[in-house]
Amino acid sequence: MAQLLTKAEIQEQAKIVSGWTVEDSKLQITRKFKDFIQAIEFVNKLVEPAESAGHHPDIEISYNKVKITLTTHDAGGLTQADFDLAQVIAKIN
Repeated sequence: MAQLLTKAEIQEQAKIVSGWTVEDSKLQITRKFKDFIQAIEFVNKLVEPAESAGHHPDIEISYNKVKITLTTHDAGGLTQADFDLAQVIAKIN
């Protein structure tokens, strides 16, 4: 099982992942797109990196907005895996 990060480690990692916020042991971002089709295309681009990492985000879609939430469920909070995947997701257009 992955090791939980300390509050200090979370604060340091949060500085690296621009646009993401930490709320209640979760790392979150909302991305806005031109329309529903672009939002779904973005979500589809998340599949391969998530599968490769063996770490899957919670995803909410509302028309042209995609909310991504990362947390390591089996560890009960944020681990390095969450921040690593957030960095990968940040590079996806």
